Amino acid sequence: MLDISMFRNNVDDIRADHDKRKIPHNNIDEVIRLDNEWRKTRFDADILRKSRNEAAKDIGKAKKSGNEVVVQEIMERVSSIGSEIDDLVLLADEYLNERDIFRMKVPNILDHSVPVGEDDQKNTLHSFHGEKIEFDFNAKNHNEMLEENGWVDLVRAAKISGSRFYFLKGDLARLEMALQVYCSNFLIKRGYTLIQPPLMMNKEAYEGVTDLSDFETVMYGIEPDKYYLIATSEHPLTAMRMDEIIEPSELPIKLVGISQCFRREVGAHGLSDRGIWRVHQFTKIEQVIICDPKESWKHHEELLDNAIDLWDSLGLHYRVVNICTGDMGTVASKKYDLEAWLPGANEYKEVVSCSNCTDYQANRLRMRYRTSTGNSAVHTLNSTAVATSRALVAIMEQCQNKKGQIIIPEVLRPLMDNQECLESLN
Repeated sequence: MLDISMFRNNVDDIRADHDKRKIPHNNIDEVIRLDNEWRKTRFDADILRKSRNEAAKDIGKAKKSGNEVVVQEIMERVSSIGSEIDDLVLLADEYLNERDIFRMKVPNILDHSVPVGEDDQKNTLHSFHGEKIEFDFNAKNHNEMLEENGWVDLVRAAKISGSRFYFLKGDLARLEMALQVYCSNFLIKRGYTLIQPPLMMNKEAYEGVTDLSDFETVMYGIEPDKYYLIATSEHPLTAMRMDEIIEPSELPIKLVGISQCFRREVGAHGLSDRGIWRVHQFTKIEQVIICDPKESWKHHEELLDNAIDLWDSLGLHYRVVNICTGDMGTVASKKYDLEAWLPGANEYKEVVSCSNCTDYQANRLRMRYRTSTGNSAVHTLNSTAVATSRALVAIMEQCQNKKGQIIIPEVLRPLMDNQECLESLN
């Protein structure tokens, strides 16, 4: 969430950002109203505390005079003032809690470089990478190849878990494991520390990293323990320093997380979302950086460069787009997406999201670093390296040949006994 000082001193910037996003100012107005009520109630409580202290001094004087009636009157007044103070403290807490509920609904301030547009059709092209292959045969989509080669069993997975789950089999399962090892090592060599996070988080930690009102519908809850299965390792990796003051010498903290991820993925989707493209459980390798605010935009480009270099090394064609105002979520200030070309679907589809969340998550997580003038919020950034199921789809569709074989990217072959092609199970 935004620092409260933004609402007190720079509210016009927040309003201008809402106008850019085409959203109303209601939540801003409520934050300001409740903050004023909270401050006034605390001020009134402080005035009463001074009155109580002054009255308490009079008790001693009255006792010295031996006037027990006056002593009793003063003590009753002190007690009454104490009750009023207690009521004001409770009221102030209610105002503060309600203020921050509305404050958490106010999205991050978008960077000035974010293109203005109402939906994903207004995202702007950042760059193209790799060669867009033109096949001299009719390209198959990944669903056809999965069925022909027996690499996935969707029917039996649906029998025990429901739709959008799958058994991954044979060489495609081996290729998925190779992707995990290769991508993790790729980032470890660039100075990132490998982390395997918990797969569940409590509500307080989750509210620190995302807008649950937006995200809760796509998450799996664990009852009766009130936990959530993680939707991405970005969430536990960012929240792991919650309620901490970080020493400047630790920054930047660079992490690569590898985990299973769980999402409901509700809604209607297209042909390319069948099979293993849009599923409820998948593996993802994620980059996370926690840094000094002065360094965050440099690190945002670093995360993007890592993703570009990684996908370039796989020999795949994709484009990078700059996400526009209407396609941005609550948390990020700026976001790039990598979209891989899927010949079988004849479209580009998102495989990587790369975000600078500035101090938005850190404020919610109360995550700060020590400075010479006091403690200040860090900046948090994240980027997909590889969501393996989507990478498998991109590899299958781009690396197919006329014989129906899938050519394994060269950098992955050493992790698959130097095989050149995936072997069919049929």
